[in-house]
Amino acid sequence: MKFGQWVGFTLLIFSLYIFWEIRQLILLLFTALILAEALSILVLKLQEFGLKRSQSLLISVGFLFAFIIGAFWLIIPPFIQQIEELVKLVPAGIAQLITTLQEIGTQFDPELIQALPTFNELIGQLQPLINQIANRGLNIFYTSLGMILSLVLLLALTLMLLANPTPYRQGFIRFFPSFYRERVDRILVQCDQTLTRWLIVIMAHMIIMTLLSWIGLLIFGIPLAFSQALLSGALTFIPNLGPVLAMIPPIAIALLEASWKPWAVIILYTIIYITIQQLDKRILASRVLKQHICLLPGITLLAQIFFASLFGFLGLLLALPLFIVSQIWIREALVKDILDHWRIS
Repeated sequence: MKFGQWVGFTLLIFSLYIFWEIRQLILLLFTALILAEALSILVLKLQEFGLKRSQSLLISVGFLFAFIIGAFWLIIPPFIQQIEELVKLVPAGIAQLITTLQEIGTQFDPELIQALPTFNELIGQLQPLINQIANRGLNIFYTSLGMILSLVLLLALTLMLLANPTPYRQGFIRFFPSFYRERVDRILVQCDQTLTRWLIVIMAHMIIMTLLSWIGLLIFGIPLAFSQALLSGALTFIPNLGPVLAMIPPIAIALLEASWKPWAVIILYTIIYITIQQLDKRILASRVLKQHICLLPGITLLAQIFFASLFGFLGLLLALPLFIVSQIWIREALVKDILDHWRIS
C-alpha cells in the first residue's frame, strides 16, 4: 500500500479503538436515537393533520411527559406492589415445577431425579451469567452522576435529537471523506426509514401482547395479571427470546393455582403469538413494511447473543435495531460499495 493508504488504515484502526473504549456512551446515544425515532413517528402523524412541526413537537413532548407522569402516578405504584409479590411467587412456582418433574421422573426412571438440578442449584448456575449481563448493560447508568441523572441525560439527548436532528446528522456525515458523504446520507435515510417501519410494527406487537395477555390472565384467574401483562408487553420488544421469557412468570404462578392453569397459560400465549404473526403477514407487513426487512430467525438469535455478550442487557434489549442498522451499513457500504467492485488486476 502507498503511504496515504497506510495513514488511512492507521486512522481507521485508531478510530475503531476509540469507538470501542466509548462503546457504552455510543450505546446510550443509540438508545436516545431509538426513543427520538419513536417520538418522531408521532410528530409526523400530527403533521399529516396539518399541524406545523413546532406544534407537533410540543404536543409530542407534552405527550411524553404526560405518559411519564401518568406512569409514575397510576401504573408504577401498583406494578411495583405486584412485582414484589411476583418475585415471591415465581421462585415458588419454579420449585413446584421441579418437584412435579421429579415426581414424573420417578415413574419412568428413578435415576433421572439425580440428573435434575434443584432450584438452588439452578439459580446458582444462572446467577453468574445474569450478573455479567446486567452489570455490563447498566454500567453506563452507575457513573458519578448517578442513575437518576443518567436517565435525565438520556431524556435530554432524546429531546435534543428530536427537536433538531440535522446538526447531529451533518456532524456524523463529516466524519467521512467528502466524496463519500452523499452516499452516507443515502444510507442514513435507509436506516431511518427501516427503523421507523420496524418501530411501528414492534409497538403494535407490544400493545397486542399487553392487552390480550391481560384479558386472558384475568379470564383464567391468574394472580397479578396487570403486572404480568405489562411485563409481557415490554418483553415483546425482544424478538424470539422475549415471548418465551414472558411465559415464565404466569406459568410459574399458575402452577401454584391449579394443575390445568399452566397448560391454559401456554395455550393463551401460543394463541397470542400466532395472532401477532398472522397480523404481521396480513396487515402489518403489507401496509407498514412496504420494503420487507429480511430478519432470519437464526441470524437474529445470533445477533442477540453477540450484542448481549458485547453490551450486556441493553445490548440484548437493543439487539434488533442494532442488527438492522448494522445489516444496512454492511450491505450498502461494504458489499455494494467495496466487495461488488473489487477486481483483481
